[in-house]
Amino acid sequence: MEQRDPLTAGYVTHMDLRVRVLLNAGRLPEANALFDEVVNRTPPGTDRWVHAAILVHRATMAWRLGRIPLALELAAEGWLDFDPETTDHPAAAQTLSTLGYLLEGMGHRHGALDILRKAMKIARRANGPDALAQCLQRLGGTLNFRAASGPAAAAPAIFAEAKGYLAEGLTLHTVDDHVHRGLLGAYSRSLAGVGELEHAEKVARQVLDLALEAKDHWGKAVGNWVLAVVCRERGELVAARTLASRSVASAQVINDTSLVLRFSLDLADICTELDDSVGEAAALRYSVAAGTRANESLQEGLGQALEQRLLAVQAQQAKVAAEEAAARDPLTGLANRLGLERAAALLLESTASRGRVPWLVLVDVDWFKGVNDDAGHAAGDAALREIAQLLRRECRTDDLVARWAGDEFVVLLGDNGSGSPSTDHEVGPTVAERIRAAVDGHDWSMVLGTARRPTVSIGVAAGPAKLDQLFAAADMALYRAKRHGRNRVEVEPLVHEITETMSGN
Repeated sequence: MEQRDPLTAGYVTHMDLRVRVLLNAGRLPEANALFDEVVNRTPPGTDRWVHAAILVHRATMAWRLGRIPLALELAAEGWLDFDPETTDHPAAAQTLSTLGYLLEGMGHRHGALDILRKAMKIARRANGPDALAQCLQRLGGTLNFRAASGPAAAAPAIFAEAKGYLAEGLTLHTVDDHVHRGLLGAYSRSLAGVGELEHAEKVARQVLDLALEAKDHWGKAVGNWVLAVVCRERGELVAARTLASRSVASAQVINDTSLVLRFSLDLADICTELDDSVGEAAALRYSVAAGTRANESLQEGLGQALEQRLLAVQAQQAKVAAEEAAARDPLTGLANRLGLERAAALLLESTASRGRVPWLVLVDVDWFKGVNDDAGHAAGDAALREIAQLLRRECRTDDLVARWAGDEFVVLLGDNGSGSPSTDHEVGPTVAERIRAAVDGHDWSMVLGTARRPTVSIGVAAGPAKLDQLFAAADMALYRAKRHGRNRVEVEPLVHEITETMSGN
């Protein structure tokens, strides 16, 4: 079943929403299991912006579950071909906002803030209240954290900026209760930051009531944190310590290391003011443990990403090897028909671009059936391998030598030799005659014993033509070589001359 979800301004399955609910409720094993079911499913009919928003949203879920390589993969896929400058789509704003949130969690703070501001601008242009509410909530929340962790002198101005964004977000009509709680929680912290303690306390308690009703540990963590800040400002340090401890505990339940780090540092400061060295040490241990977990997650994630990259490289190498094997004759090691057809176009084009004439040499073994009958198929295969070696020896490294079929071979000569283009008419016949003589003069006794020695008939053709045209012309020359007694070379006129003759020119 599917429902409209303002998180993506599109359609997502209930399972997507359920994963987030389970995470915020601290039910991590259930969230992980359900995430495995939903991660590869995309609702049908989604456009590119909604699809990107869904992928990046899932990246944040993977990040919170500690599945770093998958988070990076999903984020990269969601960002693929994504150009936020050319769209006013609400889902584009959602995508950027979620990416900013993810980058903030990874520690790329400057880049995160820039992206969150850009997401807000797109959301304003898109005139989508759900998208704008989420963008304002994430930008305001991020600014709150910057103010809380930065220089004290700069904090009031940053809190005031955040307050303005969050107040605007609360005026928008959004059907997403999670975003609404997020706006309220962040707004209450901004109020405390600018000294409006009574208002901050009232909003924070509202957040706690909503979070308890929704079984949302994230809301409980933020609500208790703000109340702890309010109590600390009032000098109520014992109450502040209790509330800060609750905020740390809730953040630990949902495995949000960013919250644990921030809240535990505040708890340590409160304990210091109370001269509670034991509590301070415990709070600092929470902070160190959270930082260690974050680093270990990143290190493990990078290691897994490296392993996945290695597997991808190995898979690519296997694919290339399979493609090469598919294009190579297993008996002779030469290119096969597929390999010839794949490489011929490039060789012909390269030769023509140099002003040279390409030649095709078509080689057929004479009386090969008799060789097989007299010496056996194993000896016949050995003879074909010998002929393949002779072809390689008489041709240049850059020439394309292939086994076309059975006892038939093809040599495609490109820019051969160091002579001028005016000598091109000599190249093909010269190479063909070398091949014929090499086969005719070869010592076949080790391979065939006293059986009939093979010879070859060769047809040669040249011209600025395609492979099939050259092959057809060379085949005509080969037929003449067979008809005129075999063990000989015949040359067909240039292919363009044949074309001219056929057209009556």
